[in-house]
Amino acid sequence: MFLFDFHHHHPQKKSGLYNANILEDVFTKPFSIGLHPKDIDENWKKNLQVVKDISADKNCKAIGECGLDRLIAVDFELQKSVFEAQIDWANEIQKPIIIHCVRSFSETIALGKKSKVQMVIHGFNKKNALAQELLSHGFSLSFGKAVLNRVSLQLVIKEVPLEKIFLETDDSDFEIVELYQKVADIKSISVEELQNQIQKNLENTIK
Repeated sequence: MFLFDFHHHHPQKKSGLYNANILEDVFTKPFSIGLHPKDIDENWKKNLQVVKDISADKNCKAIGECGLDRLIAVDFELQKSVFEAQIDWANEIQKPIIIHCVRSFSETIALGKKSKVQMVIHGFNKKNALAQELLSHGFSLSFGKAVLNRVSLQLVIKEVPLEKIFLETDDSDFEIVELYQKVADIKSISVEELQNQIQKNLENTIK
């Protein structure tokens, strides 16, 4: 059974969507590419052009991860400008956006209104009220390892429609099958049913 890992940082993995950086040669497998807020510096315009050049490759399936992070030293207004530029680019090439968001959900929602493509918050681990707000604004949610042992997040999973869910390992060291099994149990369905639904979600998100 093919279990898609929506967002991971493990170059040795052969399945899923690898989160690449602009210094890598990753054109032989599905990947995403973006300018992470922590990587924004005085060369951001040049680096954003590299993102644009790489994202033209047929194996690039999404822009990101990109977004906003209030816990880093990078100027927040600059972060917003770079994020908005990547939304504009994703709109132009019609590829979905994988979003990194730390303590900046209201700003992410506001900027997300410009998006004409699917937006996915990766590594979502917040409360259900925020999950529902994001869903109401058209976002999908990708869940990671925290689901395995955080009861509050398992309760969120119960409330999120299957059509809006993706699963990921991110940079954690565990097998994606564990996460599929846990979410299938929470949703009272089989792993195969969950896999089939996530495949449909992918088909509706990644063109």
